[in-house]
Amino acid sequence: MSVHHPAKSITLKRLQAMKSQAEKIACLTAYDASFAAVLDATGVDVILVGDSLGMVIQGRESTVSVTMDDMIYHSQCVTSAVRHAFVIADMPFMTYTSVQQALDNATDLIQLGGVQMVKLEASVRQASIVQELSECGIPVCAHLGLRPQYIHKLGGYSMQGNDQKSSDDLLRSAESLQAAGADMLLLECIPETLARRITSSSSIPVIGIGAGQDCDGQILVLHDVLGITRGITPKFAKNFLADTHDIPSAIRAYVDAVKSCSFPLKP
Repeated sequence: MSVHHPAKSITLKRLQAMKSQAEKIACLTAYDASFAAVLDATGVDVILVGDSLGMVIQGRESTVSVTMDDMIYHSQCVTSAVRHAFVIADMPFMTYTSVQQALDNATDLIQLGGVQMVKLEASVRQASIVQELSECGIPVCAHLGLRPQYIHKLGGYSMQGNDQKSSDDLLRSAESLQAAGADMLLLECIPETLARRITSSSSIPVIGIGAGQDCDGQILVLHDVLGITRGITPKFAKNFLADTHDIPSAIRAYVDAVKSCSFPLKP
């Protein structure tokens, strides 16, 4: 296996250029320095320090128990090892309910955690928060579709945007959040046709997870890629370690599959 070392660090400007040039963006989660270094060396463009750590690291049933202290600590671990990839961190449950709270917590993730962007689970309601963060120089990724922090409200993990009303709501949210200054969108578990429509109408990079092949990039939870998921593995995930000899090879295979559009497969 050849180890890929990007010539320059990935920046927001570079991610925008990748969208413009139709170069797929390969993203994975990481929560510690060791795995972050492997992802960084094998060509992953974007590393997300996800609040999914509540499930895959802490063994919880959902992400809602994850705290800001957890996110700052794991962000510090990841950013200490990354030299090339663009690093994003999740804003945990109930840490961005007002503009000032969002500003304070996002500032901590940028200053103390060392990340380059924050991600929040959003709708039209969060447009004012996204606008204020953006105007203060904090890059924002808006997470639409299935929002795991809303699990108690949703009652389970399921496809979103299946009917006309919810589809229209997602389109409106994507437009509003981009207009408010979001620099990236993440679409989780929405129909491929809807994801394609949002991606084609957006001027910012759109990353998908369980949203089909036509997004500008793909993201998976690292543990799903390595086949070590606790409990049920999402239908859209793939164990890349099953067909390779070691972890770096599995991650390189994932990156190559995203770049070549062989993952995810067309339905």
